[in-house]
Amino acid sequence: QVQLVESGGGLVQAGDSLTLSCAASGRTFSGYAMGWFRQVPGKEREFVAAISRLGYSTDYADSVKGRFTISRDNAKNTVYLRMILLKPEDTAVYYCAAKRENTLETMPERYDYWGQGTQVTVSS
Repeated sequence: QVQLVESGGGLVQAGDSLTLSCAASGRTFSGYAMGWFRQVPGKEREFVAAISRLGYSTDYADSVKGRFTISRDNAKNTVYLRMILLKPEDTAVYYCAAKRENTLETMPERYDYWGQGTQVTVSS
């Protein structure tokens, strides 16, 4: 089992940048592919980005391509989401998730463990 704790959320203005972190504890971090999702009230959880166990492969939602970058540091048991050129529509609670199988998945139900989320609010 792995425990995930997100941090780095906050209130920013449109066009600003923000980096989210997700610290993992428990089982070997490099044994998990990781993903970032986001959710606004009344809507389903939405895929944002994913990264393979060793970071060689990544995938992004079309809405964030070119603006968001997912990365990981297995020595620090941490996955990051660097977000630039933020838009008001990026406002959401952002969650990180871990999955045992080393595939890049966009469906939330494919992930085994979740963090508690961190709020990102982008004002116009």
